[in-house]
Amino acid sequence: MYQMALHLHVTAVVISLSLFAFRFVLSMKAHPMLQKKWLKILPHVVDTALLGSAIWLLTLSPMVGVDGWVASKVIGVSLYIVSGFFALKWAKNNRSRVIGFACAVIWVMLTASIAYSKQPFSFLV
Repeated sequence: MYQMALHLHVTAVVISLSLFAFRFVLSMKAHPMLQKKWLKILPHVVDTALLGSAIWLLTLSPMVGVDGWVASKVIGVSLYIVSGFFALKWAKNNRSRVIGFACAVIWVMLTASIAYSKQPFSFLV
């Protein structure tokens, strides 16, 4: 059961990041495809599956609360979301979008490091 939840979670992460990168490229070009309904809805569907699978994993994991690694992941994901919003919505020019995108990617990598090591802020050591 844990493996199924983990595979669903990792798949949702990959799809979510792919959609984020795709939308970022479109936003850099101010492409009209950004206005497509499916491109506005699909990321929310995938992110809901991502959150649901994360909660499912938490219910199956005996390590919840151990050394605060889950809280570290939540902080990392929150900073990824803020960086992503900046890159896709709030940035006023392409330079700012690139900075926001780079920050989002860095937060994803750091959060993945925490998820893999099960150590809070493992990237600092």
